[in-house]
Amino acid sequence: MKTFPLDTARRRLVVALGGAASLAGLGGLGGCATGGAPAAAATPATPPQPAPTTVPHSAGSAVPRSAMPALACDCHHHIYDRRYPAHPSATLLPDDASVADYRLLQQRLGLQRHVVVQPSTFGTDNRLLVDALKAFGPTARGVAVVDTSVTDAQLRDLHAAGVRGIRFNLSFLVGIGPEMMEPLARRIAPLGWHLQVNGSADRLLAAADTLQRLACPVVFDHMGQLPQPQGLKHPAFGLYARLLDADKAWFKLSGPYLTSKKPDLSDAGVVARALIGLAPERMVWGSDWPHPTKKADEKPDDAALLNLLDDWAPTAAIRQRILVENPAKLYAF
Repeated sequence: MKTFPLDTARRRLVVALGGAASLAGLGGLGGCATGGAPAAAATPATPPQPAPTTVPHSAGSAVPRSAMPALACDCHHHIYDRRYPAHPSATLLPDDASVADYRLLQQRLGLQRHVVVQPSTFGTDNRLLVDALKAFGPTARGVAVVDTSVTDAQLRDLHAAGVRGIRFNLSFLVGIGPEMMEPLARRIAPLGWHLQVNGSADRLLAAADTLQRLACPVVFDHMGQLPQPQGLKHPAFGLYARLLDADKAWFKLSGPYLTSKKPDLSDAGVVARALIGLAPERMVWGSDWPHPTKKADEKPDDAALLNLLDDWAPTAAIRQRILVENPAKLYAF
């Protein structure tokens, strides 16, 4: 298994973890540039007032403990509708989660912008995604799933609908393999799109050479899914730090429950704080609603998940960046 050591990122990582985490086994990474251009300031707007309400596929009904800044964005959620055909190879077949359902979550959390991510359930059939984007209007962006048969005209149509990236789900392969990443990255780069990847840290590490060669930015779902209790000691963290230092990667601070072994998700918090410390200008937050891998009686409280950002990001300015400025840049709002 490959390892990707860290040198230049060491100081920022120590700061992010408050000097408490061990860096043993992480080694040294040299020669990579750090940081990136500051994100543009958010357009002034009046944020909605959160309202306590019960939302399908979300536990609890309380609002977040902190008021959301204007134009705050949920950068990762899905829409499901059984009127649209599932891919024949799909194994994840969640209950319906509609546009109307998600609007209730927006109201509860006080979020204005959001990103609809095409789930593996529908393969490369993006009709539901496009219909959802039309229903949501200009406050929404999308991430589609395509293969190498997609035409340039189809890519342009997706762009006009609000799509700003494509997704590879390495955990649920439905006729789309990692060998398609490079040719598709070359085709979407002129559109200003990114390539989003979802999968275990082991799978992502196995694709390291490809990820480092991509002609467009790569966005990692769910904090790169570093397994616990290994966490930051997993060799994939070195890859993530290397890509961040080279300004090639973004991370979604989403799905902490997917890898956590702690009831309070504190182990996932260590990973989140480390990533934020390395490149706060490359972090976005996502709910992962409707939490498709969770059973109906195991759905998390989305307000509680959003509250975690108060603990992960040390200042209001960094939270503003993660919730507003970074999404505006990545998704071209």
